[in-house]
Amino acid sequence: MADSTLTIHSGEKSVAVPDVDGRVPADAIEELTGWVLKPEGWCRGAICVPVRGGTAAGVDDAGLVDLEAFAAALRLPLASDGGVAVLAESAASRAESMASLEAPDFTLSDIDGVAHSLSDTRGKKRMLLTWASWCGCRHELPAWQALQRELEPFDFTIVAVALDPADEAREFIEAVDPSFVALVDPDHVVAERYGLVNVPSTVWIDEHDHVVRAPDIAPGDDMFREFTAIDSSVHHDQLRDWVRNGVLPSDEDGVRADQQPPSPEEQQARVERRLAVTLRRRGQEDLAEVHFARASELAPLDWTINRGSMRYRGGDPFGQEFLDFFEGWKAAGRPGYGRTGIDGDPL
Repeated sequence: MADSTLTIHSGEKSVAVPDVDGRVPADAIEELTGWVLKPEGWCRGAICVPVRGGTAAGVDDAGLVDLEAFAAALRLPLASDGGVAVLAESAASRAESMASLEAPDFTLSDIDGVAHSLSDTRGKKRMLLTWASWCGCRHELPAWQALQRELEPFDFTIVAVALDPADEAREFIEAVDPSFVALVDPDHVVAERYGLVNVPSTVWIDEHDHVVRAPDIAPGDDMFREFTAIDSSVHHDQLRDWVRNGVLPSDEDGVRADQQPPSPEEQQARVERRLAVTLRRRGQEDLAEVHFARASELAPLDWTINRGSMRYRGGDPFGQEFLDFFEGWKAAGRPGYGRTGIDGDPL
């Protein structure tokens, strides 16, 4: 019987538990996911998912849960290898959450390791901005900070999140004033919760934690307009109108129509990618490559997964590999979001 340690990641939480042939303590499942095994099945809040055999299903006399059986019962994406497992919400649960227009909270660290939560800014109008060091948008933070300073008197702030580890994002974050909230998200927690497939992406969130504008591609300035064919002023002027005058580009039904709920394959791709990055951090590069490849196969047109993984896999996110990906994305009909100010082929 194999008895080792398994580190399980879900959202911002991680826990190391004894692993006995793929079985882990039930309380670790509850801590990570909020699902509790009761006589009526796996329950979270008022929702219960019946499982055959009640409390005996998937649990042995020592109170250990078969992790794969748990994930299958709840239809949760699971990827596991090399002493690491990653769980995420099901595609159906993500779609339901997105349709509610409630902005998911998150807690991430800045480049100095200080934790910040989205809820820290509750009561203000906010724009969630995701960017990355593997995107030309890495040079646009000063432009976003200037826009924030302009709109701060109207109780507005920008929460910038780099889909990067701190060492990759640091030089670009240090180019702006420390008052600008700039966080790092190497595990792409925010991308998973908000359904983000590209950068720079923006999401508008009102004072009451409601999403009032779905994810959209919005550059901070026109530095790369010749390539992106996006006029940044269109989004910026709409943002000003909302912050100053409360005018929104669409109603709630329009926001829902603009969202892109993930497919089960896309959710699985996210856990595969996160597992790959975690394995690589641990020096298990051969195993990591297996899961990078799997993530790419499952979501071949997701920029955050494909372009965002190129540097880990020995590629160049600004070189020929990226250009080949870009041409494949265009040939597929340029799927994804990105409507504001487009006068050509958007990035």
